[in-house]
Amino acid sequence: MAKKDQPVAASKAIIESYLKHYLASEIANEYLKIFDLFLVQYHQEIKDKNGETGLIIDRIKNICQHINKELSQKERTIILLRILEFINADKTEKEELELVSIAAEYLNIVKQEFENIKAFIFDPLGHLLVDPQGQLTKGSAVNRGSDSDYGDLAGQTDFLVISKKYPSAKADYKHLFKEHLNGEIVVLHIKTINTFIFRYLGNDTLYIESNNIIPCKFYILDNGSIIKGLRITPVYYNDIVNKFSASVSKTGLVFTGEEIEFRFKNSENGLHKFTFSEESGQLIGIMGGSGAGKTTLLNILSGKLQPHSGKILINGCDVRQVQEKIKGIIGFVPQDDLLFEELTVYQNLFYNAKLCFSNFTGEQLKENVNRVLSDLGLSEIKNLKVGSPLNKFISGGQRKRLNIALELIREPAILFADEPTSGLSSMDSEKVMLLLKEQARSGKLVIVNIHQPSSEIFKLFDKLWILDKGGFPVYTGNPVDAIVYFKRISEHINASESECRTCGNVEPEQILQIIESKMIDEYGKVTDTRKITPKQWHYLFLEEIEMKFEKKEYIKELPAGSFKIPNKFRQFIIFSIRNFLSKITNRQYLLINLLEAPVLAFILGYFTKYTTDEGYIFSQNKNLPAYIFMCIVVALFMGLAVSAEEIIKDKKILQRESFLNLSRFAYLNSKILFLFILSAVQTLSFVIIGNNILEIKGMTAGYWLVLFSASCAANMLGLNISAGLNSVITAYISIPFLLVPQLLLGGVIVKFDDLHKSLASEKYVSFIGDIMISRWAYEALAVEQFKNNKYQKNFFDLEREKSCYSFFSSLLIPGLLTKVDENIVYSYQNKNPEEKDRNFNILKNEISRLQEIAPVNDFNNIEKLLSKKVFNDETADSIKEYLNSLASYFARKSREAGSKADEKINQLIAQLGKDGVNQLKQDYYNTGLADMVLNRTELKKILETGDRLISKNNPVYTYPELNFGRAHFYAPVKFLFGKQFDTFNFNLGVIWLMSIVLYFMLVYDVLRKIIDFRRPARLP
Repeated sequence: MAKKDQPVAASKAIIESYLKHYLASEIANEYLKIFDLFLVQYHQEIKDKNGETGLIIDRIKNICQHINKELSQKERTIILLRILEFINADKTEKEELELVSIAAEYLNIVKQEFENIKAFIFDPLGHLLVDPQGQLTKGSAVNRGSDSDYGDLAGQTDFLVISKKYPSAKADYKHLFKEHLNGEIVVLHIKTINTFIFRYLGNDTLYIESNNIIPCKFYILDNGSIIKGLRITPVYYNDIVNKFSASVSKTGLVFTGEEIEFRFKNSENGLHKFTFSEESGQLIGIMGGSGAGKTTLLNILSGKLQPHSGKILINGCDVRQVQEKIKGIIGFVPQDDLLFEELTVYQNLFYNAKLCFSNFTGEQLKENVNRVLSDLGLSEIKNLKVGSPLNKFISGGQRKRLNIALELIREPAILFADEPTSGLSSMDSEKVMLLLKEQARSGKLVIVNIHQPSSEIFKLFDKLWILDKGGFPVYTGNPVDAIVYFKRISEHINASESECRTCGNVEPEQILQIIESKMIDEYGKVTDTRKITPKQWHYLFLEEIEMKFEKKEYIKELPAGSFKIPNKFRQFIIFSIRNFLSKITNRQYLLINLLEAPVLAFILGYFTKYTTDEGYIFSQNKNLPAYIFMCIVVALFMGLAVSAEEIIKDKKILQRESFLNLSRFAYLNSKILFLFILSAVQTLSFVIIGNNILEIKGMTAGYWLVLFSASCAANMLGLNISAGLNSVITAYISIPFLLVPQLLLGGVIVKFDDLHKSLASEKYVSFIGDIMISRWAYEALAVEQFKNNKYQKNFFDLEREKSCYSFFSSLLIPGLLTKVDENIVYSYQNKNPEEKDRNFNILKNEISRLQEIAPVNDFNNIEKLLSKKVFNDETADSIKEYLNSLASYFARKSREAGSKADEKINQLIAQLGKDGVNQLKQDYYNTGLADMVLNRTELKKILETGDRLISKNNPVYTYPELNFGRAHFYAPVKFLFGKQFDTFNFNLGVIWLMSIVLYFMLVYDVLRKIIDFRRPARLP
């Protein structure tokens, strides 16, 4: 574009300045030599072709095509700006502007923006106007008067004028007032590349990035740029951006803290009094060293911690008093990527949206989700599974952006982000921070906790809050100015310099270095004593910064939004679907949990299938009791293992969703529903495989009901552990502590009678055993298998009668007769009064009980004789006579019951044949289990304890004596409130009662409250 037959000194000076700004002097000089050669060649070609423009246009087209392949739209636009600045160095010719227009077209520059750029370069205040044909023409007002309003800029929404003159009421262009500014600063916003450029038209000495601003030359305003001058207050990048951001004014949110203060228990650390007032449209960074209280401040502001004093206000409304009204206003992005790793990117966002917008239709939800995915650059990966940090499907930066998207989907007015760049590469960190900056530009207030930002990220902040150790606020203000502030206080020689003169970069770490700088001793060694303590920095902050604090004006009205959470039932449905999808997409989880039960059933069934020389016969499998007990253990183990991490792994996600005030009740029920369904499938597959291997017939439903009930109770126990503990490892370590007592106190490995004396009870199962799920489950299955199998149920009632009557006549009454004889001896010898009294009590109690059972009334005054505790031959003979009559009665009843049982056997033989009955017994009746429930291995069939004789004979045939559900082990029935219940049904009810108790403990978070009782205050 060099001008033919005209001096090119001015044009060449522009090129030289541009090259030397970006390149070393030696390289710049080489390129200037190339420029001179091309200039000579260009003029020769023009001369040879007699000014033919076709050649030039073709050359421009070829160059633009190469540029388009290599450069971004922003870089193309900057090239165009440089070209226009180059040709503006000398007198503008119509021919050259036409060539530039052609270049702009080939570079795909929007026509309106090209016209704005031309006006900005040639006459930024509109004195060269664009006529209807798009040609530049001279304006009429060449010299502006002192009362000029720059009227030619009226309605130009892409231009901003910074000057010391207020515009009149009629003016509608953008204006920023700066007192004492000589001349004007004109800013152009190029929307397609979201870039701001400016020119200074005046003769003051101004600076940007510590470099002089040359009047009339254009400069690009980067994030965090500051235009400084000796006579004016700084012009901040954010001041300019806010003039172009109409959405900021629409939000109208002011976030205020009034002397907020927080202390940890028994500590001076926390947050010292801090006051602020910030409006929407800003990106605020919180910086500080380790232990400075950055996270504490962020948690206080977001509502996760309550300040001990002071108020936090949103548009003048105290957040503690308007909890319901601020739902959805605050968003919190935690440091960890709290995502459902088994779900896709789209599913994570979609189900989060369903929990935020109950009033949206399905199409509206999809549209909203797709919009956010597009805004955050996640559309291309929306169908990818998120995966874990170790098993990645998406990158760390994409995970972080998705984490932010989960909050942005509900459009909170205030967004908090805890270390959003943690663990990311420098490129991903910058992308994430640019995303947050865009959210601030769209009208949100974004507050970020950040540790060591790069220069580019540091400049993105509109404001910086700095904390010193112990939670002392030491600075609030512009980030770049912070460097000057701390350098000035610490008396640095170059205190006024905040940026590198060459590259414009800043060193954020310099701030912390100054704050935490240590004293040097007389030997030149660095000590542990700081030059300025946190308290001293804080006092300086109060004197120099907080004294100038001005509270922002606001309208006492909370921002409106479309946020509306669904009711509890809808939440339950959403939680259930989300949980179900996250589980079924995890193939490893499904494979283990669905194969675990049948594999364990096969192993257990195969190894307990005892075979004799005659082959496998069910009735002779002596391992059946062990198999039943191990079934219970496996059900408990599977129930605990599958539930122990369910809530722990979602704990941080629940903290994030706590800002939505979602129903914990609905969430817990969704977990319980899935676990119960999974337990049902697991136990059913276990029963089908295991029972088929051992050929257990006709008991599938009973086995499944008991194992399913036990597994559900274990689910509830595991969920309580998961809700109460803090880590998955701790939860799994606790499983043995829960499972071992179930093994030991289930009544099989160690009999209840053989427990320690402090725990054992001869009359019924000890209390420690009664609170074990395994005790109720095993007894239910053992009694059901023995009592209601297809063979034994024909004889059970008859054999029970026979057994009871036989016990009375053969064991109990002979034992009582022995007690009578002992007391006669004690009376004659006048010895052992204690034994004598105990025998009296035993006789009284047992005879009274027998009288209730047997209608023998031959000796009505037996109670009077026993109550007098007087023994003589006459009394003894009377008691013996009565006991013998009872023995005869019970013996007769036992024979009658035996005869009926024999008749029943004969009837079966008549129906099935002798071989058929034998086969029926072999298929359904197990002698090993019968030995267990009939206590055949116990030699002592009657046990004397206190003032009773306790039967240890055939417990499965013996009715319990208590009326409130407690009984001896293997009791066939239970009594409760005067009603009789079959043991199988009663025990199932007890197991579900335990589950219900555990359910309410889970809902009210009892275990967590017990663990946290009197625990020192800590961060969530």
